Amino acid sequence: MTYNYENLPQPLQSWTFQHPNQPPVPHPVWPYIAQAPWAQDLEHEFRERDQPLTFVLVHGSWADASFWSGIAAELRKKGHTVYVPEFPGHGADPNKAATHAMMTKSIADYVTSHNLKNIILVGHSFGGSLVQKVAEHIPDRLKRLVFMNAFVLKDGGSLADEFPPSMKAMFKQLVESSKDNTVLLPFPLFRESFANLASYAQAQQLYKKVTPEPAGPLFEKFDLKKFYSLQVPKSYVHLMEDTAIPLGSPDYGWHPHMSSRLGLYRFIQAHGDHMSTAQFEPKLIARKIYEASRD
Repeated sequence: MTYNYENLPQPLQSWTFQHPNQPPVPHPVWPYIAQAPWAQDLEHEFRERDQPLTFVLVHGSWADASFWSGIAAELRKKGHTVYVPEFPGHGADPNKAATHAMMTKSIADYVTSHNLKNIILVGHSFGGSLVQKVAEHIPDRLKRLVFMNAFVLKDGGSLADEFPPSMKAMFKQLVESSKDNTVLLPFPLFRESFANLASYAQAQQLYKKVTPEPAGPLFEKFDLKKFYSLQVPKSYVHLMEDTAIPLGSPDYGWHPHMSSRLGLYRFIQAHGDHMSTAQFEPKLIARKIYEASRD
């Protein structure tokens, strides 16, 4: 934001007339106290420092733990404690036969082995389904669940159910054409739907880190009765330009189609797409995650 300092209010001049018996009255340099342009940001930073939180960040498909690097760094600058567990089938693990249950257990075990308590469990994209199942395993260690453009599956549903028929058919074709039951996003789809706010060069840079995603969890059906019985507070962060799931249909989409399944929840919204905003505007995303997480 640019501020024009040439048109600020000028000091009052002395009156053009004065009672002959009235001594001169000094006037203040400024007629009123105005808040400096940067004061709002300073006030926000102070509010953030008031409540240090413990975050556990869960990434989504076609990503690894480094997805959160910039955001985690911004949160740590504000005094928060941040953990970013990796899970089977991602990062350095070559096992593309990893199941959703294996991933869930890995994250739950990470939390318990580090003896983490009162945590904010954050999931992005596919990570939302992992947050749902991890929450069932460790409800007593949770302070709040935060879903950031993340899947909130209904009981008995699958991730594939949340895509329009044309996308679901495309994913099945990609699985069939793979040699190891994985899904690799074609670059045109990644650029147009996952990194639509990025420049072409930025999208190319991000795509270099995309690896084939285990396909098994995409089509699994999940029993989520326990999740929907939990009383843990929940929040949903919605990035408005995210077109990873096509916009405009009441039957599909992040918000309100999936977010509304949370029942009572805190809603935070910002501009952003599915993948590039988190990488190139980590301060913005960290701030929104904090707003979704604080008391």
